[in-house]
Amino acid sequence: MAQDFKTISNLIKRRIREDVRSMHAYAIQDSHGLVKLDAMENPHRLPSDLQAELGRRLGAVALNRYPDARVDDLRRALADYVQMPVGYDLMLGNGSDELIALLAMACDVACDASTGFKPVILAPEPGFVMYAVSARLQGLDFVGVPLAQDFELDPVAMLEAIAKLQPAIVYLAYPNNPTANLWDADAMKTIVAAAREAGSLVVIDEAYQPFSSRTFLDVIAANPGEHTHVLLMRTLSKFGLAGVRIGYLMGCTELIAQINKVRPPYNISVLNTECALFALEHAAVFAAQAADIVIQRARLQQAFTGIKGIKAYPSDANMILVRFDGAQNRAQTVFESLKARGVLVKNVSKMHPLLSNCLRITVGTADENMLLLAALQETL
Repeated sequence: MAQDFKTISNLIKRRIREDVRSMHAYAIQDSHGLVKLDAMENPHRLPSDLQAELGRRLGAVALNRYPDARVDDLRRALADYVQMPVGYDLMLGNGSDELIALLAMACDVACDASTGFKPVILAPEPGFVMYAVSARLQGLDFVGVPLAQDFELDPVAMLEAIAKLQPAIVYLAYPNNPTANLWDADAMKTIVAAAREAGSLVVIDEAYQPFSSRTFLDVIAANPGEHTHVLLMRTLSKFGLAGVRIGYLMGCTELIAQINKVRPPYNISVLNTECALFALEHAAVFAAQAADIVIQRARLQQAFTGIKGIKAYPSDANMILVRFDGAQNRAQTVFESLKARGVLVKNVSKMHPLLSNCLRITVGTADENMLLLAALQETL
């Protein structure tokens, strides 16, 4: 007897991929009424005069038309802002998430008959979850290489994995999420060079660059010829425009041209384009906000050193990873207690064994950080 596909459960079983059915959707925590320190957002809003000016500009945008050459204006403005090297180009994505998905799509090539290698995406772990999610959704294998002690890169393990797997893409988050640290510069150079020998692309994810003490773009600019396999990815989310969803990918012109072929047409809206251009015209305002976040980060880290029972790890981002002493579920207990006191952070303790009993705390405003510390003191 033919199976009944009129029931929704049977329809889903027949038409939705099995691996998708077994996945969990990306969870966004309800932050209503809470001090929101869970998503690495810039806590500062635009000054009121700039809000009014932006409102006037957005009101004049032709919403009845598809995005036009104004998107190219944004590409040029971003290229100028980052001082993009000669011979490089830039493509835009609806946040870094879309760029990560497009990279997996572009690199989903058939198995190499001469070597037997199939497309693999490789990254240190723990790291940004979307590298693995996008790989698996595209039908690619994802391999995570565990970080070493205190979340440093393990160059030996990374080199062995690159030589063995010859991955299509090696992701290196710089600084890393959720650990917030900036990896050793020599280790980065060694891994990037090994990937070049293996014929792998390297994507250096600099989402948190506004708060970082180093950028790999300086290494690329000093020797572009040795880094034609390297793509540098950034986002305006941490710049201060998380709600605008603009990510951008830089690389040698020929490589960007190929990846750009899988980008959907009109993937950046006219409103997002105009918001981003406006922000770049007022980059000094956002730079001052980032400088304040760096100051607040240092104050938080200093405060954490005076609290018994926790360890705060070094950070070059707008978040701090904190480990709590105690039983295996200690981080969950602290998370729930902070939330009950009106402060929302991110419990990452179950993301990876190396993150056992860890919470990730976004750096907020001075007032928000004081509320966090008070709630933490009460909890502990």
